[in-house]
Amino acid sequence: MDPTRPKWPGPVSDSRDLVLAIDQGTTGSRALVIDRAGRILSTAYREFRQHFPEPGQVEHDAEEIWTSVRDTTAEALEAAGAATERRAAIGITNQRETTVVWDRASGRALAPAIVWQDRRTSGRCAELKALGHEQDIRSRTGLVLDPYFSGTKLEWLLNANAGWRDQAAAGDLAFGTIDSWLIFRLTGGRVHATDHTNASRTMLYSLDSGDWDPWLCDLFGVPLAMLPDVRVSSGDFGVTDPGVVGAEVPILGVAGDQQAALFGQGGWERGDAKNTYGTGSFLLLHTGTERGPDVPGVLTTAACDRRGGRAFAYEGSVLVAGAAIQWLRDGLGLLEYAAESEEMARSVGSTDGVYFVPALTGLGTPWWEPEARGTIVGLSRGSRREHLVRAALEAMAYSTLDVLQAMATDPDLELRSLRADGGASANDWLMQFQADVLGVPVRRPAATELTALGAAGLAGLEAGVWAEPEEFLAARGLEADFEPDPHGSRAREEDVRGWRRAVRTAIHWAHIEDDGGG
Repeated sequence: MDPTRPKWPGPVSDSRDLVLAIDQGTTGSRALVIDRAGRILSTAYREFRQHFPEPGQVEHDAEEIWTSVRDTTAEALEAAGAATERRAAIGITNQRETTVVWDRASGRALAPAIVWQDRRTSGRCAELKALGHEQDIRSRTGLVLDPYFSGTKLEWLLNANAGWRDQAAAGDLAFGTIDSWLIFRLTGGRVHATDHTNASRTMLYSLDSGDWDPWLCDLFGVPLAMLPDVRVSSGDFGVTDPGVVGAEVPILGVAGDQQAALFGQGGWERGDAKNTYGTGSFLLLHTGTERGPDVPGVLTTAACDRRGGRAFAYEGSVLVAGAAIQWLRDGLGLLEYAAESEEMARSVGSTDGVYFVPALTGLGTPWWEPEARGTIVGLSRGSRREHLVRAALEAMAYSTLDVLQAMATDPDLELRSLRADGGASANDWLMQFQADVLGVPVRRPAATELTALGAAGLAGLEAGVWAEPEEFLAARGLEADFEPDPHGSRAREEDVRGWRRAVRTAIHWAHIEDDGGG
């Protein structure tokens, strides 16, 4: 990362007042056009296919992702009537850890992208732990040794494809998380770069130096020549090829989805916290511009300061949250639309003792058990689909409590409220239940596209669309507050104990041996 790299000088006039935000997620790609007042003038969305070649494996077609971004970008710009002279900047936010390798000359992806949810390298992670590398990796990266991150995914691809490592060392192949892949394609192959937040999720990046770690690259057999340039989140990531968006537009903001959401929530200072309820659930607690001590079971990751510079946060990752509702809908047919879950949860007074631990791809923070699988306990003849749907929603709230309690090692970081965003945050029942479980208010901004708005804010501040971060923040609108119910705390404690018992059951199932009995 070059701290002397010149900054984009900003728009030449007030007429450049529009920011295009690209939000590339796990199940679809979204593009939004946002003006200086924070109004979303247009939005376009495309889902793309999920591929599950074997149990525990999750892949995407990187070319399909690119096509979805290209098409939604064009559609959103056209729908907004965004004249070329009004386009100030582009901001990109993305699913993190998902690993892409492509040919630099052709710009084509050479294999399916290995998605962050993929668990195929569980065995390799266990091997590295047995070799004694876990603590070194933790101290350098702030991450736990888990298949979640990009390092072992990239190592797997290089091992599985003969000749790739030599081609990569010669500079012919490029690696990137989805942000780098999109930047490369948007700029016509002229820029191969990432930002510090995405880099910090690869298990190849040193939190202390702010750049790629040669020891880690050697451990995983990753040639440095295939890695992108690391830049701060608000800065120069090149200019688009006119053939892509119809003009040369600077890319001035890039951040991984969770760090973008934290920025979009105004989480710029030590002690600010947010939870994004999406496919997974991700809680970030800002720890300031100095790296804090590592906390067992909790990730230390890069975040942004008020101007998109390097800062730090604790992060907890619940690998399956909203995806559990999707599974109940698509896999079991228990509901037709995800939004039905709120009414179904309200229709029953409790789960009647049913707990659903949605470890469909393992357990994340604070357990980090990749072999755990989805577990439902407490079923009886009286159990109905409403109980199971409610149990899936309750699991999101209980998992959030687990993460926050794991982080609560420093009294200076005591949680006073939680800022919520993501698709499932639109569920009022879930937000109230979350407040009740945590015992603190849950605040939800009127603006729901906080991840995309965070990317827009990073780009727009660099371009001069907003002069100060507070000016950008004012565009979010008023928040809805969910105050905790002061009654029923004892019942909540009993419910939490039941949840923890269910989690222990899921972990036990992952390790119990078949005794061969009849």
